[in-house]
Amino acid sequence: MYKELSSGIKSSITRSINTSIELYFASIEWKEERFSMEDLVAYWQSYFQEHAAWYDKVSEDVRASEEFHTVLANKINEGLAKMLNEAPTAEQVEAIDALQKQHGTNFTFDCKAEAAFVEQTLKNM
Repeated sequence: MYKELSSGIKSSITRSINTSIELYFASIEWKEERFSMEDLVAYWQSYFQEHAAWYDKVSEDVRASEEFHTVLANKINEGLAKMLNEAPTAEQVEAIDALQKQHGTNFTFDCKAEAAFVEQTLKNM
């Protein structure tokens, strides 16, 4: 059933997954001890039902199918792995270093998305 969806809808699903993963991690302030896969999935479900353009374009039969849920679970895992393994850019590291010196902080970060969160946090101080 998923394979039959248009490439635009598939792209929209992937974007909603990636956006919701980033928003979820920001909501827990990138604190590993607060991470819960169940909470992440619930966050994503809430996000796509309220904000995702694709939701109303996919039939209820497809959305209810086991195959669709399996594909979505795999896409969430892939999106999570990709996000957590993408290294911060040199520009991010440089900007964060400068901001940390300015604010006297010592935040750590391991991936590009976490670096973006840290940089924004420092800019808001």
